[in-house]
Amino acid sequence: MNKPTLALFTGDPAGIGPELVQKLLLNPAVEKAGRVFLIGQKGSIQTPTNVEWHDWPGYNTPAFPTATASARNGAYMLDALAAGAALVRDGQADAFCFAPLNKTALRLGGMHQEDELRWFAEFLACKGVCGELNVLQDLWTSRVTSHVPLKEVSALLSSHKVFESIEMIFNALKASGKASPRLAVCGLNPHNGDNGNYGDEEIRIIAPGVEMARAAGLPAEGPFPADTAFVRAIRQDGGYDGVVTMYHDQGQIAMKLMGFEKGVTVHGGLPFPITTPAHGTAYDIVGKNVANPQAMLNAFELACRMGLHHRKVTQQIA
Repeated sequence: MNKPTLALFTGDPAGIGPELVQKLLLNPAVEKAGRVFLIGQKGSIQTPTNVEWHDWPGYNTPAFPTATASARNGAYMLDALAAGAALVRDGQADAFCFAPLNKTALRLGGMHQEDELRWFAEFLACKGVCGELNVLQDLWTSRVTSHVPLKEVSALLSSHKVFESIEMIFNALKASGKASPRLAVCGLNPHNGDNGNYGDEEIRIIAPGVEMARAAGLPAEGPFPADTAFVRAIRQDGGYDGVVTMYHDQGQIAMKLMGFEKGVTVHGGLPFPITTPAHGTAYDIVGKNVANPQAMLNAFELACRMGLHHRKVTQQIA
């Protein structure tokens, strides 16, 4: 069988997630993609023949008020994330894809971690390095620090963390089907620190991390000034497949500017592929049937590709 089996969750029931999943499942290409275990509220979605409702605790949950972040929809989402992750963990699916979540609701519902990625890591007892990867068509980004105050970024950087971020995005690109990924690494300070005049993290921390990666056989280059790294990455005469950034907005501003309604987030470093659209729950347009499903489709297709790779690797280990 060369088609994957995916766990698919409809996301925040108060947001545009159910609408996105409905549009996704009505796409003829998705019906041919493989088998789907759908996690959501029974009867809320019209399902094609390749989709099977997953019988989980929230299957018969009553309707939620729209455009409202509450403890109730937060707890519902956490239960669904557990159900989807368990399907892949237990070998019933190859990857997990979910529609957008609302972090405020997740915290109200009981999530004490900084984000759902760290929640997954704890749920799966994952002790390795993990981090969010953002994908826009053929360009990927990782980041050394994530959901932390900007004033804390410098103190949280280390050469080893730079190396780990390079290694993580390299492995994820390979898992997505990229045979020989090329990686660019951003500096932290304006003009790459200008040889230490505007900060020396590039000299003390980032460059040694890049050298650690190169010594390990990883094709990383840099650090480059952050305001030109993405220009280098998207050049037609060379370019890079991935960019390693030092903090959240350093990469996210560039990626969302280039394609806000197309981007995908991959939860890197976990034992199996987990993908989701990079945008949010869009409470302002809930119920208007105007949500663009492109990022949802991209997240689903990427989960399919990575899921097949995960299955292959799992079978080889077994």
